[in-house]
Amino acid sequence: MLSRKSKVTLKKIASFFSVIRGYNIWVIVLAQYLSAIFILAPEKRALAIILDWRLFLIVIAATLTIASGYIINNFYDAKKDLINRPKKAMIDRLVSQETKLKVYFTINFIVALLMFFISWRALLFFSTYIFLIWFYSHKLKKMFLIGNITAALLAVLPFFGILMYYKNFYPVIFAHASFLLLLIIIREMIKDLENMEGDLIADYKTIPVVFGEKTAKSIISLLTAFTLLPVYLLIEIYDVGYMDIYFYLSLMALLSFSVLLWRATSKTAYLKLHFLLKFIIVAGVFSIVLIEPSVLIHGKKLISTY
Repeated sequence: MLSRKSKVTLKKIASFFSVIRGYNIWVIVLAQYLSAIFILAPEKRALAIILDWRLFLIVIAATLTIASGYIINNFYDAKKDLINRPKKAMIDRLVSQETKLKVYFTINFIVALLMFFISWRALLFFSTYIFLIWFYSHKLKKMFLIGNITAALLAVLPFFGILMYYKNFYPVIFAHASFLLLLIIIREMIKDLENMEGDLIADYKTIPVVFGEKTAKSIISLLTAFTLLPVYLLIEIYDVGYMDIYFYLSLMALLSFSVLLWRATSKTAYLKLHFLLKFIIVAGVFSIVLIEPSVLIHGKKLISTY
């Protein structure tokens, strides 16, 4: 039988897990490694990438930075979340704002220390990344359109860090990045539709708040149509192996998404659309192995012809 103190401690741990969105962390780690193995450094042995201690530190630093970003974002959005996500907000409030800030600064110090052992460029990159996340949470998030674009760019920036590490600037990489960037921007705008009530009260200048739901839906539909370009390049121009199956299925899912978008009128409907986009993104992470499945069997890739 747990004591009352133990129960409180467990609740606080669960609360902090909710704040840093621990359920997303493992996906971020997996996405970085799979991207490095199959997309960013296709000419290297998979085992060599996995055992690269410098890459390991970069992945850990990126993951910790994202976790600290969730903390500072939660810190600034505390009042808004009470309206948009009351149940989650009540769980998050089990950890004090002071404690959140202490952990936030501690994590960022650890990131800086880790990158010190890599290079001054890595230290500069992650210091800039940490600053941009704070600036987004503090100022940019409330700005019209800038908030959505910045959020999407910050989401893909860790992969850019790995790209800089390997210095392999294949065109196919930017096609992948464009598709992911569009999905994230669309997801951010769906979140704006989902959180309209709290955004209006907190004076967030989102597209739905400024121009209304219909205009927001039109822009989302246009961005969804734009995904056809990177998907065409990835299927018809570049060699992505069996991952083209994922892109065909994604187009079907996005078509259904577009239909459901114009039928959506409630917060629950927008939440479902949000989860559909999240599923497409997470499925894309696992589908990366379809580029060259033999890696999982032979542990070595063929030289890429991108």
